[in-house]
Amino acid sequence: MAIQASPRGSFHKAQLQRNSESRREWNLFRNITDSMKAHLILRFTRSLLAVIGVHILLSDVSTEGASPGSEPWRPQFHFTPPRNWMNDPNGMLFFEGEYHLFYQYNPMGDRWGHMSWGHAVSRDLTRWQSLPLALAEENGVMIFSGSAVVDWKNTSGFRTGKTPPLVAIYTGHYTEKPLQNQHIAFSNDRGRTWTKFSGNPVLDIGEKDFRDPKVFWHEPTRRWIMTVSWPVPRKVRFYASPNLKDWTHLSDFGPSGSTEGIWECPDLFPLRTENRTTERWVLIVNVGSGAPAGGSGCQYFVGTFDGTRFELDPAAQPKLPAGAATQPALWADFGRDFYAAVSWSDIPKVDGRRLWIGWMSNWVYAQDVPTSPWRSAMSVPRELLLGETPSGLRMIQKPARELARIRRNAHQLEGSSIADANAWITNLGIKGHLLEIAVEFEVRSNAGEFGVSLHSSSREETRLTCNLRNGQLQLDRTRSGRVDFHPAFSGVHSGPLRAVDGKVGLHLLLDTGSIEVFANNGETVLTDLIFPEGADFNLHLLDAGEPDQTRVKSLKIWELAPSAP
Repeated sequence: MAIQASPRGSFHKAQLQRNSESRREWNLFRNITDSMKAHLILRFTRSLLAVIGVHILLSDVSTEGASPGSEPWRPQFHFTPPRNWMNDPNGMLFFEGEYHLFYQYNPMGDRWGHMSWGHAVSRDLTRWQSLPLALAEENGVMIFSGSAVVDWKNTSGFRTGKTPPLVAIYTGHYTEKPLQNQHIAFSNDRGRTWTKFSGNPVLDIGEKDFRDPKVFWHEPTRRWIMTVSWPVPRKVRFYASPNLKDWTHLSDFGPSGSTEGIWECPDLFPLRTENRTTERWVLIVNVGSGAPAGGSGCQYFVGTFDGTRFELDPAAQPKLPAGAATQPALWADFGRDFYAAVSWSDIPKVDGRRLWIGWMSNWVYAQDVPTSPWRSAMSVPRELLLGETPSGLRMIQKPARELARIRRNAHQLEGSSIADANAWITNLGIKGHLLEIAVEFEVRSNAGEFGVSLHSSSREETRLTCNLRNGQLQLDRTRSGRVDFHPAFSGVHSGPLRAVDGKVGLHLLLDTGSIEVFANNGETVLTDLIFPEGADFNLHLLDAGEPDQTRVKSLKIWELAPSAP
């Protein structure tokens, strides 16, 4: 769970102090219809009772059919809440054919506050059904980030029927005192309703900043393992439990890698190479600031885990500083809008994938993006693997294969000059803004800039360029459309790039308000929000400007069908 933070992790202190010093809030929910609730807030000051507002919550609202003109940047194949504020993904698990996505949610408005768990489910990772609020702020405790698991062995004793209970493990953030600790809740109806454990908290070390538990079952030691962030010391702590209620401290990891920003939203999981010859453990640590593109971002570590301690693999560590990190670090994404990424639990063994998703925003400007009545979206679900590179083992990401289901019209070109490829694109006359583009360039090692231009016109352009001379992939959104809502939004974001056997591959996913770039089979990834304002869509390839330096080996373009929410 992330909220705007200084480098030392003090967040919204003035707001929280005002809340705790002068008033208490009661949230009274009353059903109005089967799909609507009135949220009446009664606020006491020391000497005055005032009704300050009535907020209508839609418990199962669909945005299908919303006109593009009324919500021009509403994502069409990325998850976003029907309305109000969203940040970190939480509690993702797979159970009885459903992918569950919980998320940090403010049921009261479109800026951070009143943290609770929103909830959505999907059977195919493309179409999401919004469900009623899962876990609500109450009794002075906000519901911060965490995870959820299927308790297959009923170690918790929460099962009431024949099917195993779902157990959520989350951080309780106290609004009237500086304290965060870990709580649990359980469900016996496929996650539709939740009961908070009467014995909460289940883990409390008396710290103001201690959050974001990620829990998994470790079969070799036959116990639950919790990975939880200790943000200000820049550490991750590991705990073990036989029953999800009683936790024993095992070890700590850190500081290491990027330590400029506070550490949040950890995850720990084994990951194999694509050919399954090598396996390592990957520790995810999201950082509040200091990422390569500036602001918040997602770093990772490669190593081993023996059920008690995580140890770095020396052969997998970076040799050079990366971006704005204070130490050498490995970054999952070099764009500016990928944060708090964590993985799904309980993916069936017959599937075997490690799937994750991230919050597509940045704490620097997240509360100011020009969208309404919602704010924030998630990335597409991605599959994770380990790749063997000249620098060592690196995490690679690919869009989840289920996304191929939203492909519609397909266009393909093989073996072409850049000029002929652009003439072919012009003849296609593509007008839609929802596109998947896969282009493979044949290049010489000293090729100058080449790449892809999107939304190009005299007024705006999003420009993706490759430069092998400096080994950089750059995404320039300085003229991408609406950039004036925050001074830090406009910019150029860069990640490492190399040619592989004389070729460079780019895989792009373009939605109405975002672009996700997977270079060289997901070896380098950039995720950026964009807010184009032009009515016409234009696409063309960029040439290095030198004869025979760059050619198109293959170009595939798919027009995509809307699938959100």
